[in-house]
Amino acid sequence: MSTRTLFFNGRILIDSGSGRHEVPSFADSMLVEDGKITAIGSNNEVISSGIFPNLEPRDLKQQVVLPGFIDGHMHLLLLGQSLRKLDLKNCKSVEDIKSTIKEYAAANPDKPSIQCKNWMHSMTPNGVTAAMLDDIDPRPIFIDASSQHSCWCNSAALKELGAASMPDPAGGKIHRDAKGNPSGVLDEGAMMSIIWPFQAISSSKEDRMEAIRAAVREYNAAGYTGVVEMAMDEEAWDSLVTLRATEPDFPLRVAAYWLIKPSLSLEDNSKQIRRALELSQQYNTATTPDLRIVGVKVICDGIIDACTAFLSQPYAPADSPPPIWEPEHLNQLVKEADSVGLQIALHAIGDAAIKMAIDAIEKHATPGRRHRIEHLELASPEDAKRLGELGLTASIQPVHADPSILTEWPRLLGKDRCQRAFAYREFADAGALVAIGSDSPTSPWMPMHNIYVATTRRSARDVDYPQTVNKHFKLGLCESMVAATGGAARSVFAEERAGSLAVGKLADFVIVDMEWDANTLLKAKTMETWYGGKQVWSSVDVDNIVVKI
Repeated sequence: MSTRTLFFNGRILIDSGSGRHEVPSFADSMLVEDGKITAIGSNNEVISSGIFPNLEPRDLKQQVVLPGFIDGHMHLLLLGQSLRKLDLKNCKSVEDIKSTIKEYAAANPDKPSIQCKNWMHSMTPNGVTAAMLDDIDPRPIFIDASSQHSCWCNSAALKELGAASMPDPAGGKIHRDAKGNPSGVLDEGAMMSIIWPFQAISSSKEDRMEAIRAAVREYNAAGYTGVVEMAMDEEAWDSLVTLRATEPDFPLRVAAYWLIKPSLSLEDNSKQIRRALELSQQYNTATTPDLRIVGVKVICDGIIDACTAFLSQPYAPADSPPPIWEPEHLNQLVKEADSVGLQIALHAIGDAAIKMAIDAIEKHATPGRRHRIEHLELASPEDAKRLGELGLTASIQPVHADPSILTEWPRLLGKDRCQRAFAYREFADAGALVAIGSDSPTSPWMPMHNIYVATTRRSARDVDYPQTVNKHFKLGLCESMVAATGGAARSVFAEERAGSLAVGKLADFVIVDMEWDANTLLKAKTMETWYGGKQVWSSVDVDNIVVKI
């Protein structure tokens, strides 16, 4: 006999609209049975909907109940692996980085290599070399940029990679000195073709599965019940499929985009698309609705902080580099992927990359498929409008707009161009489908921190940081909540099952101690996370949630 749970005396979000000034609507009771919501409304309405034996009442004590958050853009295996790496986020300079690594190395003598994360280019404005790290420890040292677009290596790491004999991969670069020897940094296409595969195969399948478990635990604790995985590859997919097969109660719904690695060969690009299609035909809404391959992901350019984003005008201190994908190859890829029914997700940060990406979809893709542009950090007014006109998804990560990490932008772009940064208001007003994600592990993944930046344009990393970023582009609280739940669900055609609290939908929800006020979101606390009608995380079992920033 099924168990029914009646949640009452709460503030259960049932309608928040999508406009900037929308006012939320709350119910006070919700009935959950067999993993789904079977009634929702006032307590009298829910009770009068039927006679319920085996009813378990649950007093919410006026806490807020939200749909389970769905991260609209993240990297599951990379996140799990990053949890094991030395975090350099508090470093301010090369000296800080070296001393932090040296202390860690001394405390961990048995590790075969030293893996680090969250190096930011602003910490090393004069550039980096392998030689800067060589006197720390003889073991290989790998330092991931916070963006995951670059990796800084010592000489031992370069040797382990075999970088000296490698040509630059398509769309990427192995930086070299005047003599042609690798100097210490690999970026863009080299991350996708060299660093990520090396890190994946350097660990066993069991290690990768455990890394995914750790990432899922972090996500359940933050209030997530679903993710859109944005760089799926063979090693990650194999580990994820095996994990779900061995753990049928795996508490996270995954819609994944297959990463297309840069190649100058049209046939190689087609081969990667065919592989994504093969998997999507096996793992889809009809067969495995909670584990799907929904499309392909293409990284069109880099990031602004590394001067690798594709811009229409040069950077102040350097020329604008070319895109990772030339238009000829991108257009062919978009056309082929769309022709077989795959969704297309195009990473585009610089204004020239954004225009190139939208042009490719406009010319070669089918309307109505919710194709998407990822990041959209420096869009022109014209392209902001085109997002809505073409029915595209604006996949945004407000944590990237945190003003405390944008200190180099005025120097790199000039103040005038900075006025176009993160134009979320224009995307929403143009009618684009807005989906909020975190891009973890490149950024903090706590959803309330993400929404705080979206709605206030202030820093969630440093609450005392005085500056804001283009406050006129902010989103409303209601529409941000929708973008982080229903918007993310709609972006992968999952809105019939998840993304909002309504009769017939999955009982994926999060209980939060919070005020409905954008300015107080950093004080919000996740109390419980429920997945398919089962509690999968509770703050009662945890003394503190350590916020990863």
